[in-house]
Amino acid sequence: MVRRYLRLLGIQLKASGLLALQYRADFFTEGVTSFFWTFTALAPLFVVYGERPVVEGWGFGEALLVVGWFTLLQGILEGAINPSLTGVVEHIRKGTLDFVLLKPADAQFLVSTQRFLPWRAFNVLTGLGLFVYAFVQLGRAPSLTGVLASVLLLGTSTLLLYSLWILTVSAAFFVVRVDNLTYLFTSIFDFARWPSSMFQGVAKGALTLVFTYVIPLALMTTFPAEAMLGRLPARSLVGAVVGSVAFAWVARRVWLRSIGHYTSASS
Repeated sequence: MVRRYLRLLGIQLKASGLLALQYRADFFTEGVTSFFWTFTALAPLFVVYGERPVVEGWGFGEALLVVGWFTLLQGILEGAINPSLTGVVEHIRKGTLDFVLLKPADAQFLVSTQRFLPWRAFNVLTGLGLFVYAFVQLGRAPSLTGVLASVLLLGTSTLLLYSLWILTVSAAFFVVRVDNLTYLFTSIFDFARWPSSMFQGVAKGALTLVFTYVIPLALMTTFPAEAMLGRLPARSLVGAVVGSVAFAWVARRVWLRSIGHYTSASS
């Protein structure tokens, strides 16, 4: 079963890669554009740290790690998650999801892997470059334990991001348009470029609680950055793993129940 789905994933990746290479100029243009937007997004960080060396316990190099995680996850979101799941909304609206549901494979897997944008890998490479630059600024290297913990948190962060998108897309089974909802989610995700402690002064810390437990942005970028710095408590690491698995389970249940409300084009 696992080999079958890995083979299906390989076919989908190959098809997306061949499609992207048909328009090589677009491939490199999008790559350059990704670099440009990434470095533009760094401007607020330079402004904030221009006058103060430390903000809410985070120095410039440490905050740069959070931006690196945000950039890396943005590449995964826009290159591997968003393209496929955005197409699901169109399938539901037009009633053409039948073509997916009738195939002899799990519908959630098929709709989640139907399209990839390879040029977004530039964001992932830029995120890795920011990690290197941040540790040069800090004047030290991450510990092996910190690297291993951050790799584990990369998996949990990706799972959380994917689960949030599944929950968002599932809303399309009940309402006609969810475009505004996806734009809202993208706007909220922009907050993940800052360490979560920087929101402690907003609404008596309520925003920090929301970004940790309701929309777990802190688990996606702040926790991995703290793991690389070697200051993430073990209980937080365990909590992130358990929380991401629980989030994925809820998203799966919501997806399965939402399919029951689907009305095809032939109905």
